[in-house]
Amino acid sequence: MEHSEWQFGTKAIHAGVTPDPTTGAIMTPIYQTSTYVQEYPGKHHGYAYARGKNPTRDALQKSIAALENGKHCLCFSSGMGAIDAIVKLLKSGDEIITGNDLYGGTYRMFTKIFHPLGIHFHFIDLSDTANIEKYIHHNTKLIWIETPTNPTMQIIDIQAYSKIAKKYGLLLAVDNTFASPYLQNPLSLGADIVMHSVTKYLGGHSDVVMGALVMNNNELYEKLSFIHNSCGATPGPMDSFLVLRGIKTLHLRMERHCFNGRKTAEFLSQHNKVEKVYWPGLPNHPNYNIAKKQMKDFGGMVSFTLKTASLEKTFQLASSFRVFSLAESLGGVESLVNHPATMTHASIPKAEREKAGVTDNLLRLSIGVEDYQDLINDLSQALEKI
Repeated sequence: MEHSEWQFGTKAIHAGVTPDPTTGAIMTPIYQTSTYVQEYPGKHHGYAYARGKNPTRDALQKSIAALENGKHCLCFSSGMGAIDAIVKLLKSGDEIITGNDLYGGTYRMFTKIFHPLGIHFHFIDLSDTANIEKYIHHNTKLIWIETPTNPTMQIIDIQAYSKIAKKYGLLLAVDNTFASPYLQNPLSLGADIVMHSVTKYLGGHSDVVMGALVMNNNELYEKLSFIHNSCGATPGPMDSFLVLRGIKTLHLRMERHCFNGRKTAEFLSQHNKVEKVYWPGLPNHPNYNIAKKQMKDFGGMVSFTLKTASLEKTFQLASSFRVFSLAESLGGVESLVNHPATMTHASIPKAEREKAGVTDNLLRLSIGVEDYQDLINDLSQALEKI
């Protein structure tokens, strides 16, 4: 049976992975090598130099492509390396339309690296598709979407933006990190490129930094593959092995992340010290119906604001947990708390942050796979201290 016919859990365990033909080892070997012996110049076994190709990375790329219902995948040394490659498809004078609520590192790259090189960016509210057409010009080349957004969990209608992109001949790229392929498959909704910070849910154990791009278009793959090899932001075989291992439990982990996310969001929604909860599975979420349409479940990322606007009180809460750890990143088996305004989104100017809802009293939770009652108890004891 072809992997395209398998259910997700079977794909996660088997797609792209075959027993080692030499030994029969069921786990993909770690090909810890920088170069490969050739029989004579140009004649080899498909591998010449490890920046270009590595068998462990190849297996991982096939696995991630299968999970996203894609033909091609390229893995990078970080999520930012993957985003960098996409923007390098463009040239000076081109324009990109993106959201006003996105990861701070993406904003920093767009504004501090590529804008000075002549690429122009429009940061707009993407929650209403009617907003975008007035920003589309003859030199617009790409729409960049995060959904759910980081950190206010807006849900952007991928299918709607796919229709707009096709109407104007634009590329549509979707950062699918918060959802993971288990919850959402942007290629199936009309996107051209899917990006993952593999560091997060795909790896799942807070021990790898990696990025990935998935696509179906052969020409696009060739262009990105050239950038991938030429610019060299490629991951090593050990990291590739670790992510292959992590992916085998992705479906199991995501089920628990979603379950715990729901319990956490419902608890916070009822707490008298909490002002607002951002989780797309709550019926009062403004994009709840879109989330139901394009996601299998609602994920383990929950943000909330406190009724107090005091930065001191917010810091006090963030530092009072016993189970949650105060740290950047997300998507691991352990629960984390993050203060976006001073951590992941500090590179975005305060006025821009606050316009998108990233206020000083907002905290972002990455809900892990612990017993949910321990997470609720931890939130309760920490909230009681402020």
